[in-house]
Amino acid sequence: MTTGAGWYLRRLSRMGPLEVGGRVADAVRRWRWRSSVPPHGPGAPGARFTAVLPAGALAAVPPEAAKRLLAEADRLMDGHAEFFGVERDDLVAPDWFRDPRTGRRAPAGYAFDVPYRDEDAVGDIKQIWEPSRHQHLTVLAAAFALTGDERYAERVAEHLRSWWAANPPLRGVHWTSGIELGIRLLSWVWTRRLLDGWPGAAALFEGNPVALDQIWHHQRWLAALPSRGSSANNHVIAEAAGQFAAACAFGWFPSSARWRSGALRSLERHLRANTFRSGLNRELATEYHGLVLELGLAALAEADAAAVLVPATVRLVLLRMTDALAAVVDDRLRPPRQGDADDGHGLVLDGEGTDRWASLLATGDAVSGRLAWWPEVTAADVRTPLLAALIRPYGRSTAVARPASRPVHFPDAGMTILRGPGGIWCRCDGGPHGFLSIAAHAHADALSLEVRHDGVDVLADPGTYCYHGQPEWRRYFRSTLGHNTLEADGADQSLSGGPFLWTRHARTRVLVADASDPGVARWCAEHDGYRPSVHRRRVELHTASRELRVADELRGPRRAVRLAFHLGPAVTADLTGDRAVLAWTRDGEDRSAVLDLPRQLSWRAHRGETDPPLGWYSAGFGRREPATTLVGTGFADGTQRFTTVLGFRG
Repeated sequence: MTTGAGWYLRRLSRMGPLEVGGRVADAVRRWRWRSSVPPHGPGAPGARFTAVLPAGALAAVPPEAAKRLLAEADRLMDGHAEFFGVERDDLVAPDWFRDPRTGRRAPAGYAFDVPYRDEDAVGDIKQIWEPSRHQHLTVLAAAFALTGDERYAERVAEHLRSWWAANPPLRGVHWTSGIELGIRLLSWVWTRRLLDGWPGAAALFEGNPVALDQIWHHQRWLAALPSRGSSANNHVIAEAAGQFAAACAFGWFPSSARWRSGALRSLERHLRANTFRSGLNRELATEYHGLVLELGLAALAEADAAAVLVPATVRLVLLRMTDALAAVVDDRLRPPRQGDADDGHGLVLDGEGTDRWASLLATGDAVSGRLAWWPEVTAADVRTPLLAALIRPYGRSTAVARPASRPVHFPDAGMTILRGPGGIWCRCDGGPHGFLSIAAHAHADALSLEVRHDGVDVLADPGTYCYHGQPEWRRYFRSTLGHNTLEADGADQSLSGGPFLWTRHARTRVLVADASDPGVARWCAEHDGYRPSVHRRRVELHTASRELRVADELRGPRRAVRLAFHLGPAVTADLTGDRAVLAWTRDGEDRSAVLDLPRQLSWRAHRGETDPPLGWYSAGFGRREPATTLVGTGFADGTQRFTTVLGFRG
């Protein structure tokens, strides 16, 4: 996916004067760096690594979590890994620049000359960047820490030396994006910590001039070129968290104290800016809520390990984020599937099969204390006891009022969770269109619904699938038609200006969010994305009948409409006229529901279509599978109400 002059002009139009000035200064700095040889770092004679794990931390790792980790580490030792749906067998000695999906190899040269958004020139940049976050090395290092088997440590050393040799400062694609540098620094901190019992650890890091130069240049880059203005989303938090962690654990340089204080100021400011007071992430993209929470907890661990005082607001934001996550998950601890998701993690210390969300809640329980209404978490992981060994517990001593009961409605985020008997869970979306002026990770999903039964997607949010290189799929998965809501005149509610850019945002307001009646929970909201028309949606969840009733109105002139309902991949549909019988299996039991659709519309089932895309579900970045989508077409004349009833049978 390339970005032409028009995209840059639209992007510029979403910036304020301060951001433009900052970006001009950044461009000048990059030009100066291009025309000069990168300086050598100052070195760190006599450096010692002291940010070690407390005694007993590794012994607290549950055996089942250790078993999963070691299985993953052994798979990595054999060279096998999976990134975004692509299986790799070349990780014994990886080519750090090759994209296995397209077979292309990113060009060398000055970092900021590499056109990383152009898949034809570079390949799939996500496939290239992901192994260089070095989160597979934290897994191998953790395997060494748990077993003492030096094979794992030696493989880590081989990969680090290989990467450092292939990626000198400011050369190549791995020096183009701050989020990559920040997460990589965090991985290096934990790799050094977990290798502390290996005789070669000091020679690999603090005794190695190449490693010291890399660590110094990563921090110099992050201090000089932070994400700014309309780009100050999860990226700037990764940058700040990585730099802060490195400046705490690798605080060996003359600039370390300055970098540490600057990164902490940035982290505190942007954690607040990126988080609603309710605790939900302002990007309204759940995967990034998880990423930011992981990054914040990892940074806090470094602060407490180094006895660096952090503002109380840092702990407060992380506490609110954890409580919000506990409030929105379904009965199987699955959070909403909202907005963009690229499977990015802040810190990986676990093997495949570890539940990310259960892990975050377990960490929250360990460091902040669970509330009585929290769901039970029984999953075991490696990361929780290691973080808990470093972080000073804070939840019970924080002078802040935490929710006395499970929140239903988050007014600032516009999210409402309705719950019914038998594990019925319904997310109603009445929130803002993303975060900041470009709303980079938003989807055109105003008033969309997401409905599950005992953790199974019945009416599903289809997901994200891709970012770069496949524009028709990117458009589909973030389109209005790609969500459970109403489309007018074939247009999205919000106007896209290209990749990660929205130039017009639908404005949404919630009119009713009431779950106080035990017999029926109600929600109603509207948006103005089809000006001069207004789309209003009412939802009622009836407890006794186990029915979800949805009523849509499009007030204004006559418009052509399409109403979409996306079913989860486990759900089959037998559509006859305006009635669909749904069926699926959960834990060996057959389940079913009936979906009575508005009679004013003509209904058709779509599945796995490609021209144009329709009827797909993406369980994770880079992965997609066919799923049934029911689409009703017709007209709205401003007076009609389209009523849909979803009734659960068993």
